[in-house]
Amino acid sequence: MNILLRTVCFILPLCLAVSGAMAQQASEKPVAKTPIPVKAVKAAAAPTLDADASDAVWKAAPVVKINAIKGANFKDGLGNTSGTIQAAYTADSLYLLITYDDPTYSVRRSPFQKQADGSWIKLRDSDDKGGDNNKVYEDKFALIWNINKSIAGFDEKYGCQTACHAGEPGKPYGNKYTDEDGELGDMWHMKYVRGGVLGQVDDQYLDHTRFDPEKAKEAGRKSDAKTGGGYEDVKLVDGRPEFMSKDAKPANKGGTYWLKAEDKVAFDNSKFAAGDEVASIAIAPFTGDRGDIKLAAKWANGKWVAEIERKLVTGSKTDVQFNDLGKVYGFSTAFFDNAQVRHAYVQEPLHLTFEK
Repeated sequence: MNILLRTVCFILPLCLAVSGAMAQQASEKPVAKTPIPVKAVKAAAAPTLDADASDAVWKAAPVVKINAIKGANFKDGLGNTSGTIQAAYTADSLYLLITYDDPTYSVRRSPFQKQADGSWIKLRDSDDKGGDNNKVYEDKFALIWNINKSIAGFDEKYGCQTACHAGEPGKPYGNKYTDEDGELGDMWHMKYVRGGVLGQVDDQYLDHTRFDPEKAKEAGRKSDAKTGGGYEDVKLVDGRPEFMSKDAKPANKGGTYWLKAEDKVAFDNSKFAAGDEVASIAIAPFTGDRGDIKLAAKWANGKWVAEIERKLVTGSKTDVQFNDLGKVYGFSTAFFDNAQVRHAYVQEPLHLTFEK
C-alpha cells in the first residue's frame, strides 16, 4: 500500500490514533519527523525493578523528553500528554525507565456488576461501535521495535505510522500490518490489568498478514509463543460470573478488577449486593517467549512510572535482538488513558544507541 494512504496510529486490534472530532482521513499523509536519540548508559549494577527512579543508573542516564498527541481522555482536552524515557544496560540486559502524565488511574476494565434485581451485567462503553472502549478499560502503553531494520521507512521518518492502514473493510478504524513479507516489528505492549500487575509486558509482534474475518481478525498483530499463562475472559454461567476472588471482596470495595489464577474460586452469589462489581478477566503470568519482558509500574499523582527489563539477546525470531551494541535500533511509543485503541502517539521515531 502506498504510504500516503496510511493514517497515523500505533498498535492495537483496531488501528486508530485519534479522538472524537479529531478523526483523520484514510488519505492523510503520515508526518515525517526527525528521529529522537535515546542513549543507553552502561550500568555498573542493574537497577531494582520497583518503578522508582532513585537508582544510581537513572541519575546517570540522559533524560529524553517526549510528547504524544491525539489520544483519548488525557487531561488537556486535545488528547496530548508528555513524558520521558531513559535507557541503561548491563552485560546481558536492557533497562528502560518510562514516565508519562495520565490524570487518572484506570483499571475498571468492563467488570461484571450486580443489578438491583439480582442479575449480573458486564459494563460496557455505550459509545463503543466495536473494539473502541474508552470508558471502562485499562491504562496501557506500548513500544514497537523495527526488527533488523526490516520495515521500510520506519527508522528514518515515520516510525509506527508505516504499518497503519485505515479505511479498510472489516474494522471501523482499519488494520495493522507491514507491507511486505519479511518486514517484522517487535511489540512490547503493557496492559496494566492483564499483565502489568503481574510484572510483565505482553510480548507481541507485527507481520504482513492482511485482515481476514475468519482466518486473521487481527491482521498483522500476533502474539509471541507461550508455554503457559495469559489472560482470558470470565464467563457468565446461568447469568452469574463463573469465578470470583477467594477473598470475596467486590472490586469497587477494596478488591481488584483482575482475578489472579491463585485467587480464583467458584462464584458465590450470596457474597455480593446490588452495585457490587467483580473482575471479568482472569490472569496468570506468561511463560515462554511471550513472557520474557519484566516490568514494574506504578501510578501516583497523575503520572505513570515504569521500569522495563529484557535480555539483550533472546534468540526469538519475533524479538528485536540487541546483539550489536554499535548499531542504532529504531522504535516508537504510544500511551493509552483508559482507552482500548485511542492512544496518544509520539510522532518521531526513536533511535536507541548504546554507550560504550
